[in-house]
Amino acid sequence: MPARELQEQLNALREQLDQNPPLTLEEREHLQELMQKIEAQIKLETATSDSSLADGVNLAVERFEVDHPALATVLRNIVQTLGNIGI
Repeated sequence: MPARELQEQLNALREQLDQNPPLTLEEREHLQELMQKIEAQIKLETATSDSSLADGVNLAVERFEVDHPALATVLRNIVQTLGNIGI
């Protein structure tokens, strides 16, 4: 089930953040906001797509890929799963 896979990836992102990478407060808040949106989408399990969510995660990938490649990898996986479930 893609929603389950997305939840697992969201958990992986939380684990990465729990390791306290050197992020600014603004970066942490941005990721927290994205995670809340992803959680809301998982809970809805709706067929309607929210392209702004995928766009937001893509922007986060670009933002973190140089300085925080592990976070960017998890975020890329989330983007792929969102695409797989039609978001």
